[in-house]
Amino acid sequence: MSPLDSLTDLLGPDHCLRREADVAPYAVDWRGVYRGQPVAVLRPGRTEEVAAALRRCADLGLAVVPAGGRTSLCGAVVPLAQGPASVVLSLERMNRIRDLDARDMSLVAEAGCVVQSVQKAAEEAGRLFPLSFGAQGSAMIGGVIGTNAGGIRTIRYGNVRDLVLGLEVVLPDGRVLDDLRRVRKDNSGYALRHLFIGAEGTLGVVTAASLKLFPALRRRETALVAIRDPDAALSLLNRCQESGADLVAFELIRSVCIDITLRHGSNVRKPMELTTEWVVLVEAASPHPATPVRESLEAALGEAIEAGEALDVVLCESEAQRENLWTIRETFPEASRHEAPGLPTDTAVPVSAVPEFLRRCGHLIATRYPRGKMVALGHMGDGNIHLSLQAPPGTPRPEWETYGAGFEERVGEIAVELGGSFSAEHGIGQSKLYGMAGLKSPVAVELMRAIKGVVDPEGRMNPGKVLPP
Repeated sequence: MSPLDSLTDLLGPDHCLRREADVAPYAVDWRGVYRGQPVAVLRPGRTEEVAAALRRCADLGLAVVPAGGRTSLCGAVVPLAQGPASVVLSLERMNRIRDLDARDMSLVAEAGCVVQSVQKAAEEAGRLFPLSFGAQGSAMIGGVIGTNAGGIRTIRYGNVRDLVLGLEVVLPDGRVLDDLRRVRKDNSGYALRHLFIGAEGTLGVVTAASLKLFPALRRRETALVAIRDPDAALSLLNRCQESGADLVAFELIRSVCIDITLRHGSNVRKPMELTTEWVVLVEAASPHPATPVRESLEAALGEAIEAGEALDVVLCESEAQRENLWTIRETFPEASRHEAPGLPTDTAVPVSAVPEFLRRCGHLIATRYPRGKMVALGHMGDGNIHLSLQAPPGTPRPEWETYGAGFEERVGEIAVELGGSFSAEHGIGQSKLYGMAGLKSPVAVELMRAIKGVVDPEGRMNPGKVLPP
């Protein structure tokens, strides 16, 4: 009798996957970069089953890798290739909305709820769950909490950390921390939920969360603006903020990204003649339909045109136009994979430092990686630009990874030198351990190790992630 049989007895054969074909999808990350074979995949359906599974794994000496929608870009949701014997603990069956209180502007969702389903539940109640990004149709609440995801609306609503009121977490020894209270003010000691937000499952398993809701947006105005350069984009951002236009998104996009999406995307149309190197996708919105959103946005755009910062503007006249722009923005990552291999980064700098960051990265590519093309787009409103070194079409990925060795590290160094971070919203996982070892404050890493040692003294929770070896 295998020791794993006790896990099968605990969850049933349908929810303790052990056959190679059943386990295979959980053994590779979304990008196909990281692979690690779990000895089993556990699929509990209730918090009590998660707790029992963690206790049993402790008895068996198995490491535990929590997983949700498995859209992680940093290798956080697969076991280490040469690591300890591990199970993947998938929260996909824990997908219930436990409670929704429209008057309280909050809901309680289990960790396996897909972000889009939470958005829909809020919408049906006349409310808004504002987290929004390309993978929202498959990413799950537990995963976005684990990475402290951001997305396009951070400029107005903040990251996931700002949207979480409380958590339910199963600790490594199987105890349940029930901190699902939905109060906005709680000064009764350490805010423990913040330990688990962004921890990528290294301290415990998030099983449910109390989340903030907001009034639904009744009026939205969206524009694509051809700008002179990133400095002009910064000026336009300030003009929009000062005009009274309540921004919900401000995305800086290098025009080549739109070209790539038009070549490889589906159901997208060319929004304008791309005569400048950079464009901005800006959206303002209000819960009240009578708010003069369009007037404020038009005023800011008019000032930018007069100042020579904006050279062309498409202000959406229909929902179809708006959806086309956002489809172009959100489908670029997938389209770029069809264009050629790329080496993506995920950094953040102070908003005012974005133009300098792009200048330095452009110089880095021109001098150190001249075969590559800089593609860049991201959330300029919060300083998070996703910049990638794109290969010439037809370049094999292994060749490009060898050519671009050190690129991500150097971009991370530039971001930190400018007062920013080498990881903005995708987490650390395995791919950014270099930054934790060389760019993170040694004191901060020491404190993190101390916390890990107290909460998970045996080091069984998602080993090899977040903390450098």
